[in-house]
Amino acid sequence: MIGSKKEQLSPIVELNVGGEMYTTTLSTLKKHPGSKLAEMFTGQPKLRRDSEGRFFIDRPGTYFKYILEYLRSNQVPTQCIQDVYKEALFYDIEPLIKQLEDSPQIFGELVARKQFLARVPNYSENIELMIRIARAEAVASRCSGVIVCVVRTEEDAARCQDALNSLDTDKKSVVKFGPWKAAPSISDLLDCIQMDVEAKGYKISFQPHVAEKGFRFKSHDFFYKFLFTWW
Repeated sequence: MIGSKKEQLSPIVELNVGGEMYTTTLSTLKKHPGSKLAEMFTGQPKLRRDSEGRFFIDRPGTYFKYILEYLRSNQVPTQCIQDVYKEALFYDIEPLIKQLEDSPQIFGELVARKQFLARVPNYSENIELMIRIARAEAVASRCSGVIVCVVRTEEDAARCQDALNSLDTDKKSVVKFGPWKAAPSISDLLDCIQMDVEAKGYKISFQPHVAEKGFRFKSHDFFYKFLFTWW
């Protein structure tokens, strides 16, 4: 019982991680002393127990097996890399974090894609704005469309503003991305927008937006229509 006396942990530890059961040793869990996982089992236990007396960690249990395998044998997982990376960050296992960040999946996301998107002004805010506009127009509709203006250079931004003044739509509902100073193209940015909106659970597609006759510029130079499908 836990009272005034300090609880002595058994060298064999039973865990319930999000409903998945694991048995390991105390030394395995404390292999990296600076980690959050080691801290959970250092000194007085800081975790609740389930009805069977197992220590309970409220995290996805499916991926904990990869964390445990790394602690046991230094084996870096080759499956579910993105999800294991999230768990490695939560448990603050620094050596595993660094090794996963060297994997093509995490390296490509952190170093290539996210570094590019960091150079696109207000990218995350614009994604959220697109979603708000689409949801506002979804009443009694199967689909709702959002007009996006994409400009890569300052010169294009000026031309886009002239084009926007001629566009037959509510200008406040047009979401503008760019300009940016990086190698990826407009099509790369459009793919990123679709990828990040889909990651939030939405079904979305896009195509060049064709304006009415008499439009002063080719609308597909700047404007794209993103279509949200609700059912």
